[in-house]
Formats: sequence, structure tokens, C-alpha cells
Amino acid sequence: METLSNWKNVTLGSLSSMGKNIGAALPKIVGAIAILILGWLIIKIVLFILGKILKLAKMDALSERINEMDLLGNGKFNIDIVKITLGFVKWLLLLVFFIVAADILDWGIISTEIGNLLRYLPRLFTALVLFTIGLYLGSIVKNAIKSLFESFEFGGGKIISGLMFYVIVIFMSITALNQAGVDTTIITNNITLIMGSFLLAFALGLGLGSREIVADLLRSFYTRKNYAVGDKVVIGEDSGVIEAIENNSLTLVTKKGKFVIPIKDVVSQKVEIKS
Repeated sequence: METLSNWKNVTLGSLSSMGKNIGAALPKIVGAIAILILGWLIIKIVLFILGKILKLAKMDALSERINEMDLLGNGKFNIDIVKITLGFVKWLLLLVFFIVAADILDWGIISTEIGNLLRYLPRLFTALVLFTIGLYLGSIVKNAIKSLFESFEFGGGKIISGLMFYVIVIFMSITALNQAGVDTTIITNNITLIMGSFLLAFALGLGLGSREIVADLLRSFYTRKNYAVGDKVVIGEDSGVIEAIENNSLTLVTKKGKFVIPIKDVVSQKVEIKS
């Protein structure tokens, strides 16, 4: 009987202690849940207002302009500035209310770790902004170089513009990683070595391969200086009127038809101008 009485006392003591602990923790649990519910409502309101503000600021139009630039060379990758901003603000506010709830429950470790993550988020967001700016600048430079080569009727514009695009994106990506707190020393050293070797080889190849292009430009300058569109000329055995003078060719209209003569052949032959 004495043993049963002891068991009874131990059981009642355990249940009583458990009840006291639950009673002490229950207000904290209710308070944490109330904070999370209140936070959820506040987040909904803030996101609704912020979404309206972003639409009034025409961020959708900016997203469309960026996507039209086709930054990554395909139409599968779309940037939605509104969604990105709203998502960032949503998780930022969620973490704030999680910290408050953890503090109410006396979960110090969880509160501290979430606080560390919260302090890191602005750095991560800045890194994403830098990466996006790198894509944007790279696309602008790529289109500018491509248009420049096309205006001069040079070949290789697509390759060179693509190369410059990836160079800018790589360096901006490294900058973004540094901003995010990632050690990029090894990456930077390897990329510097690779890019240095590649650019040296490219410069040598361009210098050796562009001699004829430079020569054509000089010949074109000489031809434009001495002849004009509409002049009646005799070039070799062909007699006609100059219709156009391009960077590397001259178009001559004769009785037999229209001929496109390379600039180097025009300069190397005797040209007679008829009055």
C-alpha cells in the first residue's frame, strides 16, 4: 500500500508540475500566435499598398523593357521587379515577426539566428541588384558594339559583342558575390589568368587579321576624297556612273549593268573622270 501511495504522490506531483509549466507557457504561446496572426494581417496590408505604389511608379513597364532587351539570349528568363520587391519585403517582415514571436517564447537561439539572417538580407538584395545592373549594362554594350560593327560592315561583330557582354557580366557577378560576403579570391585569380590569356590571343589575332580591314578603310577614305556619287568614270575597261561608295566596295552603273568593284581594285587601277 505504501508503494502505491508513493506512486500516486509522484504521479500527482508530475501532473501538477506539468500543469504549472503549461499554465506558465500557455500565455506565451497564445501571445506568439497572436503576434504571428497580427503580423500576417500587417504584411497583407503592407504588400497591397506597396503593390499599388509600384504599379503607379510603372515598375511593370520597366520590367517589360528589361525583358525586351533579352539579357540572357532567350525568352525563358523574365525579370519581374514588382514580384521580386514584394517577395523581399514579405520575407523581411515575416522574419521580423518571427523574431518577436521567438522572443515571447524565450527562444533566444532561434531569435538570434533569425536576427543574423535578417541583417544579411540587405546585403543579399544589394548583390542581386548589382547582378541585374551587370546584365543591363552588358546588354547595352553588346548592342552598341554590334551596331557599330554593322554600320562599318565589319564581320565578327556578334562574336566580339557577345564576348564583351560576358566579360561585363562576369566581373559584375564577382562584385555581387563580394557584396554577398562570398570569398572570390580564387575565382578572381583564375578568371584574371584566363581572361588575360584569351585577350592576348584575341588581340594578336585581331591585329594580324585586321590589316586588310584597315587597308580597305584607308582606300575607302582615299576613294571618297577623290570621287563622288554621280561622277562619270572609266575604271579599267568599264565606263559608267558611280552609284555608291561603301567601306570596301564601289558600285558602278554601266550600259552592261551594275557592277560592284572592290575598293582595292579601284585604287590599284587607273581611273579616268569624264567631264
